[in-house]
Amino acid sequence: MKIEKGKLVELEYSLFLDGPEGELVEETTEDLPFTFVFKVEEMIGRFEEELEGKVAGDKFSFEVPCDEAYGKESEDFIVEFPKSAFLVDGELDEEAIAEGEVVPMTDEEGNMLEGIVIENKLNSIVIDFNHPLAGEDLYFDGQVVDVREPSEDEWPHLNGASQN
Repeated sequence: MKIEKGKLVELEYSLFLDGPEGELVEETTEDLPFTFVFKVEEMIGRFEEELEGKVAGDKFSFEVPCDEAYGKESEDFIVEFPKSAFLVDGELDEEAIAEGEVVPMTDEEGNMLEGIVIENKLNSIVIDFNHPLAGEDLYFDGQVVDVREPSEDEWPHLNGASQN
């Protein structure tokens, strides 16, 4: 069966930054594959373009330039907040706002965002909301493990996505 819209795809791959000799940042295996429903779940467009039409057993190696992945890092996504915004019951959990910690927040529209604390100042916290792979060219090397129709049980995890 070919990879096409609505098919459940299982992949094993290695993800490197800046080419096949770059830093390995993610790896999946045949036993623990990356699984998604093609063109239904939100994926990088170029990633799907490279996989479309492949079948189980096909190998792949391709690069997704940063502009077609998570974009360049933007200073607009680095935001400084007063420490008072992080008070819970009048107290500040210093460990939760230490540099390098991931901080879940909500924007004005109620969307959940995750940022990384990049600086803990005297009266404020600086958080980077850029995607962790922003500014990076991504290189995928792997193989298609399986392509099939998703079962009824596999649709609910799609956050309300319809089968149509």
